Amino acid sequence: MTTPVRVRFAPSPTGFPHVGNIRTAMFNWLLARHTGGKLILRIEDTDVARKVEGAVKAIMEGLSWLGLDWDEGPDIGGDYGPYYQSERLELYKAAAEKLIEQGDAYYCYCSPERLAELRAEQARRKQPPGYDRLCRDLTKEERARKEAEGIRPVVRFKTPLEGQTSYEDVIWGKVVVENSTLDDFVLLKSDGYPTYHLANVVDDHAMKISHVIRAEEWISSTPRHLLIYKALKLEPPLYVHHPMILGPDRAKLSKRHGAVSILDYRDMGYLPQTMFNFLSLIGWSLDDKTELMSRQELVDNFSLERIGKTGAIFNREKLDWMNGVYIRKLTADEFFDAAQPYLMEDLDAGKALISDEDYVRAVLPLVQERAKTLLEVAELTRFFFVEELNYDASLLIGKNMDKAAAVKALKAAQAQLKPLSAFDTDSLEALLRPLAPELGLKTGQLFSVLRVAVTGRTAAPPLFATMAVLGKERCMKRIEVALKML
Repeated sequence: MTTPVRVRFAPSPTGFPHVGNIRTAMFNWLLARHTGGKLILRIEDTDVARKVEGAVKAIMEGLSWLGLDWDEGPDIGGDYGPYYQSERLELYKAAAEKLIEQGDAYYCYCSPERLAELRAEQARRKQPPGYDRLCRDLTKEERARKEAEGIRPVVRFKTPLEGQTSYEDVIWGKVVVENSTLDDFVLLKSDGYPTYHLANVVDDHAMKISHVIRAEEWISSTPRHLLIYKALKLEPPLYVHHPMILGPDRAKLSKRHGAVSILDYRDMGYLPQTMFNFLSLIGWSLDDKTELMSRQELVDNFSLERIGKTGAIFNREKLDWMNGVYIRKLTADEFFDAAQPYLMEDLDAGKALISDEDYVRAVLPLVQERAKTLLEVAELTRFFFVEELNYDASLLIGKNMDKAAAVKALKAAQAQLKPLSAFDTDSLEALLRPLAPELGLKTGQLFSVLRVAVTGRTAAPPLFATMAVLGKERCMKRIEVALKML
């Protein structure tokens, strides 16, 4: 195309942003950034009855978290505003009136009750649902009588009864639809608000949108939009209908597959760079092997032609693996900044310890290699921030040991540690490793008893590094508690 690339992400605030529509935003953003074009954020808030409080804020928050910035929108303005559809009603009304004047649309006075009965009758007869065009050819006198009754009509498009509507989809190729299969769809509702069909055509033209990138569920609606463009004598944009995100059962991704709001994934401790990389590779690929790509690599290599036709699986295991990789890539400072809010949020006890930055900075490197999410960091480090451990005393008795052997091991360790002045990793290892053969134990047996005593867990970060961070006083106190438990 010779015209500048102008794409839009146009969510409806009828719910919180889920990974499916955020992935649509991502494809739009990537094309805009790859071509040096513009991304417009437009809020399609014409479904007044289903509008959810706080949804617009959540949409912007989700986009911002992923670094999907926009060039025009309701918060920053632009040359083609306003960017809330509820503030553009006069434009839709004018377009509807023009279509009526041209004979391409008409007023429909059918009641909701009549339309419900019509749909029920069509279902009984196993006919496809659709309006029966009762009001399509009303005379001026018949319309006047309806108006006199106080009926507030809707405006319907007068779909051609014959012929075909076709277009070239960037992903799907040539799409052809018989006009006889399309009904006379509503353009303007009785409350003066437009349907999606009219509003998106009017706004995409007014905002000079070059490409409409949206989910494949809109393929069947596109012929209706093209008919409106044709009737208004406007040039349509290029259409790009990408495949849906599927759950493991190959059904459309939904709440039953787990948390699907993008902000849920943030709250569960996934990094924005992970989600950006992961979502961009659902339905798009550089090749058949590259899985880890930086934001800039994705921008540099993005093309619409590499979006596939088949729905791609949302693989939670792969997401966890990828998040673990990205966590390990973080510098110590980046990991501290990313993980700290989850520690503060997750723990009621140990607030004083959590607010000790030096202590937290000493703790975090011990789990960076193991954590798959930031929320997991909180769980892996919990024993560092609580005063009292809560565990079953039987865990203190290691493999092929009895209670007496466990008590003996802890008392011997306690005696060795008591005079130790340098409580660091090397000193602890030099002191405790030779102790095991002296007690007639394998090192694994001794370390197992000590690990449970100081952490309350059978699996924890490296023992001596953990003890060094916990500090001598806390370790000695926990060993004493363990002996009492035994």
